[in-house]
Amino acid sequence: MTTTPQQDAQETVAADARDTAEAGQGGDGHRDSGSGAWRAGIRRAIRVASRPEPWKRGPVLAALALLLGLLMLLHARIPDGLKNLGSLVETFLPWFGLFVPVLLAGALWRRSASAVVALLLPVTVWLSLFGGLLGDKSHPGGDLTVVSHNVGAGNPDPAGTARDLAASGADVLALEELTEQDRGTYEKELAKAYPYHTVKGTVGLWSRLPLSDTRTVDVAMLGMAGPLAEHLSAEEKAATPRALRTTVATDHGPLAVYVAHLGSVRVNPRAGLSTSQRDDGARELAEAVAAEDNERVVLLGDLNGTTDDRAFTGLTSQLSSAQETAGDGFGFSWPAGFPVVRIDQILVRGVESQSSWVLPDTGSDHLPVAARISW
Repeated sequence: MTTTPQQDAQETVAADARDTAEAGQGGDGHRDSGSGAWRAGIRRAIRVASRPEPWKRGPVLAALALLLGLLMLLHARIPDGLKNLGSLVETFLPWFGLFVPVLLAGALWRRSASAVVALLLPVTVWLSLFGGLLGDKSHPGGDLTVVSHNVGAGNPDPAGTARDLAASGADVLALEELTEQDRGTYEKELAKAYPYHTVKGTVGLWSRLPLSDTRTVDVAMLGMAGPLAEHLSAEEKAATPRALRTTVATDHGPLAVYVAHLGSVRVNPRAGLSTSQRDDGARELAEAVAAEDNERVVLLGDLNGTTDDRAFTGLTSQLSSAQETAGDGFGFSWPAGFPVVRIDQILVRGVESQSSWVLPDTGSDHLPVAARISW
């Protein structure tokens, strides 16, 4: 026999009245009263969930929840041919979790049981992807502190930035986006704390320990093609290097350190996400790391992308992220005023990351990132 909505409402009121009466049967016994209310609440929830109406409400919300979960679950399958959509999604992938409370609020407002259940998919996927980043995984100790910072070509106070970085306690300090006019300022301000340094084009490394076997890594001109590129010498292509490789002499043996500033990424409404030069540079950098003879490697730099981005698979398959291994939280580094992504990376191989953190604002549009490593 079918019932009308009015009959369902009358039955609900009657059932709630019975539950309320049962909850008060405990008399003066507070424990009995609480137990009765708890049982009554459970029965009320079961009755509501067993009715067909809550499962029929909010089909759009339920569909959106499932689509959100599938988007995060299958992000690697999103084609990049469509304006680099896959890379764009992966850059901001953690932020898709913000849609969960929005959809949950809508589901509760609509009293949609189907939407609430559907939200289990995006919640589970998000936690599987990023749940490990929520806790503090740092450990005390470590043998060497490394810092990487894009100091910003438009930095209004390079001297102040240099002093802040010198006070960070870094043993090895990598700087990116060095300009010709500011290079002397950094060399002067960092000279006392760091007796050894090398600069190649717009990237440099300052160290408390001796450096040797320094050379450039060509990641700047890889996007250039055509007849002109074929006639350029290696020296001309490396006229403004954006990556270098050097060896740091530590008490535990030589450490290969790479400093890189990959090509910028631009978002254009018509062209989508422009990543070609960055992606080419990432591949070249991955090849250089793969050919590295030293088993102990540290890569420092502004990679203009997150480790979730498929463009960095060649690097992340060889190196591990210090932030993901030993950090606290996501470690967002850009933009400095309100960081939303971590595009400044510390990646390692052959050494252990003990801790990883983000340093305070120095006046650049990036925040410095730091890690403590050990052998």
